[in-house]
Amino acid sequence: LYAKGKFLGFQRGKRSQNEGTALLQIENVAVKEDTSFYLGKRVAFVYRAPTAKNGSHVRCIWGRVTRSHGNSGMVRAKFRHNLPPRAMGVSVRVMMYPSNI
Repeated sequence: LYAKGKFLGFQRGKRSQNEGTALLQIENVAVKEDTSFYLGKRVAFVYRAPTAKNGSHVRCIWGRVTRSHGNSGMVRAKFRHNLPPRAMGVSVRVMMYPSNI
């Protein structure tokens, strides 16, 4: 069970960019107050690779939502391996676990 999100870019300033922190926009989350539910949730970036590993071309980079970003529902996430720049604008899966309900 997951919510769809988009990887929009990295945390950045005017002249510098922090590739260790990804910025995500989660579907149907438009205000800062709604992001609190997603804090600590796992995020998966699923992609297809040209070569197979263990009989599968599908691979995944896992991360975690760390905090909100701005007032319009964006969140920051840290991934085990930084996301590649070609992934900007691509969908990610925001899992509904770990749950604190």
